[in-house]
Amino acid sequence: MPLNDEQNNDCDSSRSSESAASFSSDSDYSRQSFTSDASSKSTSPASTSPPKVVTFDEMMAAARNLSNLTLAHEIAVNENFHLECIEHPPNSLPGKVKQIVHQAFWDRLEEDLNEDPPEYEHAIKLFEEIKEILLSFLNPGANRMRSQICEVLDIDLIRQQAEHNAVDIQGLANYVISTMGKLCAPVRDDDVNQLKATGNIVALFRQIFHVLDLMTMDMANFTIQNLRPHLQRNLVEYERAKFQDILEEQPSALDLTTEWIRESIQDELSAVSCETPSSSGASGTCKPNLSPTSVLTNSYLKLLQWDYQKKTIPETLMTDEGRLQELSEKLNQLKIIACISLITSNTLAAATEGIPEFVEKQKSISFALLDGMNKKTFDLKEALNIIGIQTCSAINESLMERSFPPLSKEVETNLVGQLCSIVGEDNPISSLIDKRIHLYMKNLLASPCLQKARPPIPGGLAVIQTEIETIGTQYANIVNLNKQVYGPFYANILRKLLFGDAGMNKAELESSAH
Repeated sequence: MPLNDEQNNDCDSSRSSESAASFSSDSDYSRQSFTSDASSKSTSPASTSPPKVVTFDEMMAAARNLSNLTLAHEIAVNENFHLECIEHPPNSLPGKVKQIVHQAFWDRLEEDLNEDPPEYEHAIKLFEEIKEILLSFLNPGANRMRSQICEVLDIDLIRQQAEHNAVDIQGLANYVISTMGKLCAPVRDDDVNQLKATGNIVALFRQIFHVLDLMTMDMANFTIQNLRPHLQRNLVEYERAKFQDILEEQPSALDLTTEWIRESIQDELSAVSCETPSSSGASGTCKPNLSPTSVLTNSYLKLLQWDYQKKTIPETLMTDEGRLQELSEKLNQLKIIACISLITSNTLAAATEGIPEFVEKQKSISFALLDGMNKKTFDLKEALNIIGIQTCSAINESLMERSFPPLSKEVETNLVGQLCSIVGEDNPISSLIDKRIHLYMKNLLASPCLQKARPPIPGGLAVIQTEIETIGTQYANIVNLNKQVYGPFYANILRKLLFGDAGMNKAELESSAH
């Protein structure tokens, strides 16, 4: 497609408005997790086989499968997923380069058409591309319009007319505009009508391609909308088959997943104080007091405290990495808010007793001041200090309205100090709230039917009940879908790590994994 001011050549690499980061990093995933070298860990701890040599073609095939799997998953689970062109800011380096190059292209076209006789080669190439775009909008049965477009925009005929200086550029452009009006979505009617008022032929070409870009994106999003119900009905089978293709191309494509489950086994063993050999030396002996269900549940819970900036997520969860990271960050914010509320209620119970709306007011203040707390540049201690000061101010205002004395400076200093201490790694209030959130999420995963009944909210979390129930439901939905898709792969890993290749049969393990 030609270069123009409005048009963005990055349209071919369109992104999701909700989850741009996940698609931009597909190639990173393939480099980190779908390559095999001497340092790669085998899915079987006892394996001594040399690593498989991966060819470039195999790696690219795996990357393509991952891209298709990621796109299908995003379309199916994200109701707001749609494509849009990337627009670089005008003052950015890419934006300036684009503007200069595009302007040079259109200046050259104008010079060609102003020659005596005019040079039509560039204009003919533009009509050729316009023709292909218009044809791409047609349904398979639109034979009459297809024939008409091919007849009017017959490139060989136009080139012959140009050789005799008899080509009607304006007439062809008018036909293109008319055809665009028939094919565009109603939302583009005004854009097409504005083309009719464009007098300069070069400016008209530029605007035609701009509107065609919009129509192309409309068509892509319309296709996605129609495809979504089909993908939702067949998502489990499709994702499982695609991942199996990846695994066949890249046998190391479960290394991170295996390590993720192995770490969960070690955590479970430590929790029950079981003196057994490390799981890295798995043998035919079953690990005591461990079940595949508890191990897999613990594995999923680890994702809520995952360091998404430094640690690569397991391969089987890459399609949901953005959602899991967002839920983890929201949960961390809710933990801080619950800590703030608990400390305040314990420290100033008497002062807040007569302020029924205080809890919600403090919660609103905390949400506002903790916005963006997961960014590296965010100063959590300073934010907690401000929350403490504003909390004391709100309480004092209420006390004065009821003719009570305000809080003493000593009490205010004590409250602010306790709130700031939340950032400490060993803070008892933070540890308590963390354990109760972990317990709620664990009970949520064990709940047989979320639609009928949710597990009770543990003490200290009442202030965030609505938010944590919403996050918990979203989290459980992600986990349940992931279990359905990757249950057979998890079963194979669990059989090797927990039982060697003996013990529970495949059907029992898959039932546990689901």
